Amino acid sequence: MRYDVIIVGAGAAGLSCALTLASAKGRGWDWAENRRYLVLDTDRSDMNKALFKNVPGIEEILGVNLLKRIKQQIKNWNSVDFLSDKVVKVKGKRGNFTVTTEKGKEFSSEFVVLATGFHRFDIECEGAEVVDNFRSPKPGRVMLKHDGNFKIRDGLFVAGVLAGVSSMFTTAAGTGVQVAIDILSEWAGSPLVVHDVPPEG
Repeated sequence: MRYDVIIVGAGAAGLSCALTLASAKGRGWDWAENRRYLVLDTDRSDMNKALFKNVPGIEEILGVNLLKRIKQQIKNWNSVDFLSDKVVKVKGKRGNFTVTTEKGKEFSSEFVVLATGFHRFDIECEGAEVVDNFRSPKPGRVMLKHDGNFKIRDGLFVAGVLAGVSSMFTTAAGTGVQVAIDILSEWAGSPLVVHDVPPEG
């Protein structure tokens, strides 16, 4: 099946990326309509074991409940599919990526976003260079080298702690949002942001 963007990982970064991409539709941008996105995940995000007490504007919440809340926000846009499966291979180039899962399923897309966390990276993926994560408070954590703007190569992005940011919800989520904005901006042909304002009256 064909998607516009495939996101590997459904933690803070992956879900924030999916939410931002999905929220671009319905704003009068023809290029944003009828886009389809896929999130592939194995439900092993560290958020499942977290308690959040310092996320700006959010009252104390268990990570597992925050994940559920964000997934529901995404589903409200009706443009993102979720699949529980492990990705084993990413090949191809922008416009023609193929993502293969452990269960033997294959999906194609224009863009791929890798957001699998910093414990390990065992996906076969051309251009993805694994190095030590210098911001991790624990040894043995990894990240993928990128150009400083979360791009590994054309069409292939990394987000979250796998991109080398600190393991805080807001920093990880922010990279997912930035990657989504960069992809949307490429489609739009100029820089943009996606936000809402209250209705008048």
